[in-house]
Amino acid sequence: MTVPDPFAKILDNPRFASRARSPQQVDDGLRKLRRQILLDGIPDDIAAARRPAVWKLFLGIKHLDGERYLSYVSRGPCAVREKIRNDTFRTLATDKGFKSRVREDMLVRLLDAFVWSSLSSHSHSTSTTTTTSSLTTASADYPHGTPFTYVQGMNVLAAPFLFVLPSELEAFACFSRFIERSCPLYVTPTLEGVHRGLRLLDRCLRVLDPELYAFLRGKKLGAEIYAFPSVLTLCACTPPLPEVLHLWDFLLAFGVHLNVLCVIAQVLLIRAELLASPSPMRLLRTFPPLQAKKVIAIAVTLVRDVPERLYDELVRHPWQVHP
Repeated sequence: MTVPDPFAKILDNPRFASRARSPQQVDDGLRKLRRQILLDGIPDDIAAARRPAVWKLFLGIKHLDGERYLSYVSRGPCAVREKIRNDTFRTLATDKGFKSRVREDMLVRLLDAFVWSSLSSHSHSTSTTTTTSSLTTASADYPHGTPFTYVQGMNVLAAPFLFVLPSELEAFACFSRFIERSCPLYVTPTLEGVHRGLRLLDRCLRVLDPELYAFLRGKKLGAEIYAFPSVLTLCACTPPLPEVLHLWDFLLAFGVHLNVLCVIAQVLLIRAELLASPSPMRLLRTFPPLQAKKVIAIAVTLVRDVPERLYDELVRHPWQVHP
């Protein structure tokens, strides 16, 4: 029996697929994709075929430069290769599906290339006379004017791209765009965006569920203690991987800032157990298996209850240098 493909009308539409499509046609197609993601997500039966295209569209990947990627790979180990190798071997280590598809050398190679790419782009932008507009773009790509390097958690952020995209080249392009444009402050040496997200999580929880917030605070449990891995990795640290990918469909469609509300949603799913527990950190140390559909549904309802100014801070925290 043929499985219905709700994405066929959008992705296979000649107007949307054409290279000559207008900006309005692109915007209309992306809006329809976002609506489909919100309503039903990407069905598992067609995910392998559709998810790569959907992710590339949300990230605005139009061209792939194989020679560029190979030039970075050919440089060999970057300056922080040892740090990379200290993390890559344990990336999603308990997920057999991931391990069967993504080898450690693929992850190391992509992260090496990303560091080389950042150094090369930064060197070019600082050694070339630039216009005001190009300076603005460079500032957006490189927080505080410094090139990206490898930091804690980057291996886990790269993992879904290598799992989903059919080639290393595509995974590299998507991962690079994702880091540079969606959450550059999450990968600064001080993890500035991550810590902002954790502070915002506490502030949002205080508004959304004052009783639970006060209870956890009474146990000296702030987001920095129990939510750091989930904010750092955009929930990719919580299995199973197929559910993580559904959640990332949503985050790529609507913005990674919503991950903060998705973490709160996971906490709310065990709210009764937390309030009844004399040691809630035992429950928070390892979140229950991720249920993406429930988490997304709760997060969407929470958006309406977050004050406008606080929500604006939430939107900007992964990328705005000076909030």
